[in-house]
Amino acid sequence: MAKAYQRGHGLVQKRLQPYGVTNNQYLVLEDLWRQEGQTAVELGHRLTIDKATLSGILDRMVESDLLVKKHDQQDKRMLRVYPTEKANNLKKTLTEERHRANEELLSGFTQEEKISLRRFLLIMANH
Repeated sequence: MAKAYQRGHGLVQKRLQPYGVTNNQYLVLEDLWRQEGQTAVELGHRLTIDKATLSGILDRMVESDLLVKKHDQQDKRMLRVYPTEKANNLKKTLTEERHRANEELLSGFTQEEKISLRRFLLIMANH
């Protein structure tokens, strides 16, 4: 399983690198595209990334103009995270690159094997 993870991670990273985005940064963006305005705590919980790791990821994304942090309107102590226009302009391209990496990774599988693998991975992720 570790080898499969390494190969998949490497394929995605190779495709995202030209856009200056890492795998973890893509995961953050993907989650924010689904539900923008989350707090770091909410993101960390949804992505199962610890607070210290996520803090570094978010800071680098702000520096790269991929994210902006804004104070919550009801509670000014709370910061909410939003994708920038630059990130939103990359959405289609980055999503396509991730899909291409997945297709490359699964190119030796039949359709039935792909369906089974997806089912097994979902079971593992939920247990």
